Amino acid sequence: MSQTARFQETLRRLAIFDEGLAEAGFGLDLAGPPALDAKTTALLQVAVSVAIGSSAVCLQWSAARALAAGATKDEIADVLLAIVPVAGLGRVVSAAPGVAAALEYDIEAALEELGDL
Repeated sequence: MSQTARFQETLRRLAIFDEGLAEAGFGLDLAGPPALDAKTTALLQVAVSVAIGSSAVCLQWSAARALAAGATKDEIADVLLAIVPVAGLGRVVSAAPGVAAALEYDIEAALEELGDL
């Protein structure tokens, strides 16, 4: 693979948030078994993704991983509420549509229904 093609492949994989790239841990090799279970780790990833202002695709990815790890939709929503004091209401409000998409909840449709009342 040429140098140009390699950087293009890397950027493409980052743009689509390729799970294989994320699973590689970006070269980190942690020794020993993890102290946190998969569900807790996934919920923390949701919280951090929101707190740092991640893109919608990253928010959707982290929420989908939390669901796959056994988190409920209510637990994911509670994570958003729990981080408001540290992440800020603006960050959480901005992240809500991305997280909602992963939870298969159409916020725009719900808001339109409220407007029709």
